Amino acid sequence: MLHVAAASLHLKRATLQPNKFFTGIAGASFLLLKQVNQINFRTMTTKQIELVKSTWVIVALLDPVVVGQLFYNRLFEIAPQVKPMFRSPIEGQSKKLVSMIAYIIHKLDKLSEIIGDVRKLAKQHVSYGVEPAHYLVVGNALMWTLEQGLGKHWNDETREAWVKCYTILSNAMIEAAAEPMAKVA
Repeated sequence: MLHVAAASLHLKRATLQPNKFFTGIAGASFLLLKQVNQINFRTMTTKQIELVKSTWVIVALLDPVVVGQLFYNRLFEIAPQVKPMFRSPIEGQSKKLVSMIAYIIHKLDKLSEIIGDVRKLAKQHVSYGVEPAHYLVVGNALMWTLEQGLGKHWNDETREAWVKCYTILSNAMIEAAAEPMAKVA
């Protein structure tokens, strides 16, 4: 998991570790996201984009309900306080999650085409009660889920690419959520 104690943050140290969980305060997680952002998380290399896309193909072959249930079970295990935010059946929520990730990954090399959608999604999440600290636990649950789904295809390079991808998107969502509603169109 992303370690708050790692103030000097080297990318390899900032990636998720499956048996450790972040349970810090909202301010600490937002600060951590800001520190991670200083490592130039605004862009991904072509190789990282290709790696995220090629590994997503493996996950996309799995049943989206199974993938989603694995993700949500992990999320509720490491952050039980977020469970009340999910009022829809997990099966439907799982399909939406996998569909949204697939859409984003498909357009990963053209982020400018979907950033408006990502920002609107952030505004919707505010209405569900999502706070900046939640993005870190969601990221941890997502990385753990990807690790489980990818098995032998999950390695340091893959983890770094996915962490960078998630950090770019989650930072965009956090920034959009903090803006007045009129600015996000």
